[in-house]
Amino acid sequence: MKKSIEKIIPRPMQPGMVGDGFRVFHYFPGGPISQRRISPFLLLDYAAEFEFPPTEHLRGVDVHPHKGFETVTIAYKGAVEHHDSAGNHGIIYPGEVQWMTAGAGILHKEYHEREFSRQGGPFEMIQLWVNLPAKYKQELPHYQALSEDLIRKIELPNKQGVLRIIAGAWKELKGPAKTYTPINLFDIRLNKGGDLEMELDQSHNTALLVLQGQVAVNGATIPEQQMALFGNDGTVIQVHASKDSVLLLMSGEPIDEPIASYGPFVMNTQAELMEAMEEFRAGKFGSLS
Repeated sequence: MKKSIEKIIPRPMQPGMVGDGFRVFHYFPGGPISQRRISPFLLLDYAAEFEFPPTEHLRGVDVHPHKGFETVTIAYKGAVEHHDSAGNHGIIYPGEVQWMTAGAGILHKEYHEREFSRQGGPFEMIQLWVNLPAKYKQELPHYQALSEDLIRKIELPNKQGVLRIIAGAWKELKGPAKTYTPINLFDIRLNKGGDLEMELDQSHNTALLVLQGQVAVNGATIPEQQMALFGNDGTVIQVHASKDSVLLLMSGEPIDEPIASYGPFVMNTQAELMEAMEEFRAGKFGSLS
């Protein structure tokens, strides 16, 4: 049985700036999609392709805290660099993913990589926030650096396209990301005329974002930069590309727990949320300049 399409979410009318380096369209939460409806996912910001001029200034987001969830950054164009209060440092380039588990709390900053900033050019990325169950919210912060060679790449038959498994599984092939709850995250490139059929768990909350191109999904047309939210009533998703297309498929088992969130803190109760804010003010997340 095919998954029904519950809603088609258009691209937000205007982008917003996160810091001075990330010009993003904010798809959720808000509007028709609450955090509980899309659980285990919490937030999706898409920095659609934008040309940044050369500069010696490192555009980005200065020091900020995170606690109780994970951030997943997917680079499509340009390069993203980060530092944190645990002494970690890394850079991701097109095709690569940074999966950060904030867990018990960390300070973090991310920005355009230095050489990319000096040269300027097109920049495109996604940031997805993933919730952690209560029993894992105190995990020690850590990263998974998912370089392009680690991400499983599936060539579709007859040169129809490519499916890259960031997390979860495609048939019997598994992606490299280690997750705390069952999650599928697929980077899909379909050539014009290409077809793809996926079978996903009926209970999973599932969405498909069309970054570029245009596709028919279970019979409904999804234009560029629109997102389909699926019902929890079937298992099959059929995609046909009417143009060369780039897609992001996210599917995950809902976390059936209360959500208490404020900015970069995501806990289960208001008391835990206040405690997280006090920990941050008291310097318990370390220091970062």
